[in-house]
Amino acid sequence: MNRLVSFTQMKSGTREDYLLLDQSEREFALQLPDRVLQALRDLDHSVDGYPVTRLEHSLQSATRARRDGADDEVVLAALIHDMGDLLAPYNHAAMAAAVIRPYVREEVHWIVEQHGLFQTYYYVHHLGGNRDMREQMRGSRWYDSCAYFCEHYDQSSFDPKYHSLPLDEFAPLVRDIFSRPPHDPRYTAAVSTW
Repeated sequence: MNRLVSFTQMKSGTREDYLLLDQSEREFALQLPDRVLQALRDLDHSVDGYPVTRLEHSLQSATRARRDGADDEVVLAALIHDMGDLLAPYNHAAMAAAVIRPYVREEVHWIVEQHGLFQTYYYVHHLGGNRDMREQMRGSRWYDSCAYFCEHYDQSSFDPKYHSLPLDEFAPLVRDIFSRPPHDPRYTAAVSTW
């Protein structure tokens, strides 16, 4: 049976209440890899109009990254970069970046966070926008990494004839990285391998 805290207002909570919640939240966090995999599966039924589903786009992006020799964190970024499409269609990159941030180096987080802006280079001029909006980020030390990510993995992954790896192929990677201790400097402070 689940125990409940004694309060109805947080300011009335006791040490025991917050120890209970801390334990509960830690146990819940252990299930994050399964929730991420389910969120990816859910992309199979999202935005219409593309020649492939958002899940297939994600699988193609991750497969291209893996075949290109990218490290595991970049492959994971390619896999989950559009994970926020379902709940944050106008801010999907920030949502995916928030999910991945506690587990990867800053460069990878930045790429996921900025990929939406960088992707506008390929289409926004057709809608009357400025395709060079990403130039505002030119001073970032990861500008080139994000441009490469978008050119080679993201914008090129809408091909119904491309043979991508299945989601099950990436599940161990998802489980490995999302099972890391969150905010561990061994991972978050790591330097680029590109």
